Amino acid sequence: MKNLKISALLAVLAFSPFYANVISEGIPSIVHRVADAIKWNKESIDVGNIPQGKPKLIRFEFTNTSAKPVIIENVAPSCGCTTADYTKTPIQPGKKGFVEASFNAAAVGPFMKTVNVTTSESKTPKTLSFKGVVTQ
Repeated sequence: MKNLKISALLAVLAFSPFYANVISEGIPSIVHRVADAIKWNKESIDVGNIPQGKPKLIRFEFTNTSAKPVIIENVAPSCGCTTADYTKTPIQPGKKGFVEASFNAAAVGPFMKTVNVTTSESKTPKTLSFKGVVTQ
């Protein structure tokens, strides 16, 4: 009985890598497909020092690298001190689009803000970030 259990365990272990390779090679990676749909020029921007009381415009640009149009469905800044604008029309394959964040630099000191972007290619938001220091 003990030999049977050991033999069964060895058989399972011996065939596990075989089945793991078959399954992982047969299913295309969703993350890879989404990553290929949009190519961001920069996902994080350091704006350096900015004066207090003057809004700063930060522009994120991307290229549609997929074979079909991409639509920006939602852009959500992380706080009320940031507003956003973006390309409202479908971005055709090979064409460029943008997301802009306007940061109201009210408080002096370092900051880091994010903007979450949801597109027709992925319901999981892409997080873009910018940072800097507000000076007097």
